[in-house]
Amino acid sequence: MRILHSSDWHLGQHFMGKSREAEHRAFLTWLIEQVQAHQVDALIVAGDLFDTGTPPSYARKLYNQFIADLRLTGCQLVILGGNHDSVSTLHESRELLACLGTTVVGGVTADPADQVIVLQRRDGSPGAVLCAIPYLRPRDLIESHAGESTQHKRQALSDAIGRHYTVIYDAACGVREALQLQVQEAQEGQQAGDPCALPIIATGHLTCVGGQLSESVRELYIGTLEAYPAGAFPPADYIALGHLHRAQAVGGASHIRYSGSPIALSFDESRGSKQVLRVDFDDGALAEVTPLPVPGWQPMHSFSGTLKELETQLQQAFGQVCDDNQPPSGPAAWLEIEVRGDDYLSDLQPRVQQLVEGLPVEVLRIRRQRSASSIALTRDSRETLQELSVREVFERRLSIEESLDDGSRARLGEAFDSLLTQLQDGESATCES
Repeated sequence: MRILHSSDWHLGQHFMGKSREAEHRAFLTWLIEQVQAHQVDALIVAGDLFDTGTPPSYARKLYNQFIADLRLTGCQLVILGGNHDSVSTLHESRELLACLGTTVVGGVTADPADQVIVLQRRDGSPGAVLCAIPYLRPRDLIESHAGESTQHKRQALSDAIGRHYTVIYDAACGVREALQLQVQEAQEGQQAGDPCALPIIATGHLTCVGGQLSESVRELYIGTLEAYPAGAFPPADYIALGHLHRAQAVGGASHIRYSGSPIALSFDESRGSKQVLRVDFDDGALAEVTPLPVPGWQPMHSFSGTLKELETQLQQAFGQVCDDNQPPSGPAAWLEIEVRGDDYLSDLQPRVQQLVEGLPVEVLRIRRQRSASSIALTRDSRETLQELSVREVFERRLSIEESLDDGSRARLGEAFDSLLTQLQDGESATCES
């Protein structure tokens, strides 16, 4: 059995005013080619298919065209909802897409059996059993009560997530036993280790303890559960995760993986390679996980230094293109520029634009690196107010109140967390109604 594990496509994303349509179109074409080249049996997308709950029409068109194209390859497709996705948007065409070999699980269902999917090999025989678990919204699992402490809410949510995984995993074990019994009855004498042995795969869209975040990722459970312990997952043969945009194994466990996003969704993500994961099973167990590097269609770079240093860096990186008098072979590179040691300049932006004049680049963001004493709320020179979460802004503001003791800070924090959770639950319910 061979699957591809991907996540966090964020179709429809606009990055600092720039559309990612061309990149996403190229990625989906490339992905179809990989499915064919590697004879993949099933493709799993572990959440955040779209960037918003109301994706633009071109993003929906890309999605629908991809499903139609994938159908021709004989590969099964499973789509899981993420925190950026709207359950109602994903489910609006679920029955129709089922006729095209696509299963969509946008949110928690009332019947656990709906989240257990049999993945088939290309010959139509069962190849694995999938615990199809999407992003778990707190309101789908627990009820909040007035007066509960932050620690109590955090523990209650963690326990509820664990119970949900256990219920789905137990149901998957029951499906596996029934399938293997059918095979054994049809082929008497079948022994363990034969093709009837089926692995169990689980999915998830959440932050795990120790996971590496990037600029474009924000915590899912602000004020409640910040990260889920990897050791609390059920003993599935492979756990395909989404939400974190950096590809990584969790806690050194080779079978618990984030595939990462297929394109860089922030400048800091552009420093590493992007990939999808080819996962092979043999004799009912995980055999190998192979990263398939995703090509980069849109160059993105970050430069930092004084204006003089930046001039040298930019010429070294792009000057050769101009010297050869050849038109650039691809799109102009998107740049993030951080200027150090020139705080006194009031005309910083035109100076930077002068540095890149004639180069095949487009500057999307210019930052000043300031000393800690020159700015109070932004402790990290790479953070702007737009990039901070609501909780982080509150913490920055609270930190400068020197008159507050630890007890007062804790009480204010709990009150803020409670209010924020109520607002988020109400906002999510409004968006999906």
